[in-house]
Amino acid sequence: VVVCDSLPAPHAMQRSCLCTMSCLEECPNLAFIGELQLLNLQHNYIRRIQHLSQLQHLIFLNLYDNHLTDMTGLEYLNSLRILMLGKNRIQKIKCLDHLVKLNVLDLHDNRISIIQNVSQLCELRVLNMSGNNISRVENVRGLNCLTELNLRHNCISTLVRLDFLPCLQRLFLSCNNISSFDQLAHLGELCSLSELTLDGNPVALETWYKQAVLRCVLHLKQLDMKRITDEDRRTAGIQARKEEEKKRESHKQSLKTLCFMMSCLFINTSKYTLRVILCVLCLSLRLVETGSVQCLSMSESHLAELDGETLRLFGLGALEALERGWGVQTAGAVTIITFRYINFDAIVPTLPRIRVKFPNLSHLIFLETSISRLPQLAALAQVRRLDQLTIHPEGNPVVSLSLWRSFVIYRLHHINLLRINGQEVTMNDVIAAERVFGTLGHIAATETPLYLLLSFLFLCRKRQLQFLLEGRGRRAGLSPEELRDNGKLLGEGLSRALFNYPCRDSNAESPEVCPYSLYLDVAQRASDTNLKGEALHKLWPSMFAEMVKDCVLEMKDQAVFRWASLARLSETK
Repeated sequence: VVVCDSLPAPHAMQRSCLCTMSCLEECPNLAFIGELQLLNLQHNYIRRIQHLSQLQHLIFLNLYDNHLTDMTGLEYLNSLRILMLGKNRIQKIKCLDHLVKLNVLDLHDNRISIIQNVSQLCELRVLNMSGNNISRVENVRGLNCLTELNLRHNCISTLVRLDFLPCLQRLFLSCNNISSFDQLAHLGELCSLSELTLDGNPVALETWYKQAVLRCVLHLKQLDMKRITDEDRRTAGIQARKEEEKKRESHKQSLKTLCFMMSCLFINTSKYTLRVILCVLCLSLRLVETGSVQCLSMSESHLAELDGETLRLFGLGALEALERGWGVQTAGAVTIITFRYINFDAIVPTLPRIRVKFPNLSHLIFLETSISRLPQLAALAQVRRLDQLTIHPEGNPVVSLSLWRSFVIYRLHHINLLRINGQEVTMNDVIAAERVFGTLGHIAATETPLYLLLSFLFLCRKRQLQFLLEGRGRRAGLSPEELRDNGKLLGEGLSRALFNYPCRDSNAESPEVCPYSLYLDVAQRASDTNLKGEALHKLWPSMFAEMVKDCVLEMKDQAVFRWASLARLSETK
């Protein structure tokens, strides 16, 4: 071992120690330096990390260009903020569990194949993994402060969603195996991304490479270390329009051919099914002609399209579009959902998921959905937040009932609907609905068996709690006191909840399960009480005899008993 014989005096080493000498084969023992914060041991032959456990104030450690094969020995450096381990022979990331204050981690030019054991580094800002054997970007969830990720010179061919890195500004992917522009679509969800490098990838050799990247990542400021100009953005827009026109023309010709073939094949098909198919085909043709609509899913029997802030679903199969991986920005932009040619009973199980997936939803539209009974409308209470509701008379017989609007106002009172079928909901409408259905609700609440009321009360309180936690229990500008003054309760009332519509989704909560559980609970309590009564009945004679015996023994000496009683009384006062 080569010993460093020219170290500074101990008083000068309280803050830093720069050991840049060559030929060191192991870390020097510097435990005698009490407050050491900076340690530089680069360009040596060190094979193991050792003698560092006593350096509890170390914030900077540089072991660049050594012969390290393992990261063992770092687990005790709780104060470390900058760790430089580039150009070594490390194969696995580990021993970083306690380094929660780490800001910079440099592992470039090693032999690492998997990104792992870094999700706990919540203060990490820079991660350099260039020059390794990484094939997939993974296990980086939790790095909420990460601003720079360097993955140059790896084997990455596919990109996954990185929208869980909210602060990521610089992403370096040069010299990898990315060959498709489709892989870049995930980068569009990175709102903070301003710098990106893709040179050295097969995709960078494509024609209109820069324009394609700018289409995917609209807010980019630098690409391949070159500033993005307004001319670049204008050229990208022109090229995007040209490509869209080519695609629309191609799709248009294909759909026209498909329309002709379908008209020949479905001659004997039922009128309703043929109507759905032809509607889907016509809407698909309009989609490619306008170019302003994004097709999410399409077949001969269904169509799901996104037009700005409106999501349109045609046919039963279109409900599958609700289960797709929606980005946060895309889902947040949806404010209107239209259902057409879908049975309402099939829509009901999706309503709770719609509420969670589209937080800004304000308007639901139903056309040809077979809503025929008032209880079906009660299922809309699961949406929790809605400004407008539109139920077209076409294909929805319930609209022909004279009290359907009053029932909606009464049952969905907690949602605070502003408009129903384009007509404003006034306070007079609310009062009228309360007069008609409030009495029925009161009768239902008083005549319903107790076990059912308990189950409904449990569900109502649970929904109210969810409603409050979501922060949607009141309109902007109104305090809870004002809401109470206006009679607007937070969540559903019990009398309104009794007008329920059962959901056919097996995964949903079912009120029918609660009475059975209540029966079991009551039976268990009754059994326990009976057992306790029988045990007391058997023990009572001996207990009574012991009590009498104790009293007789205590009063055997009456003078002592009187003095003891007086002492207890005085202590009580």
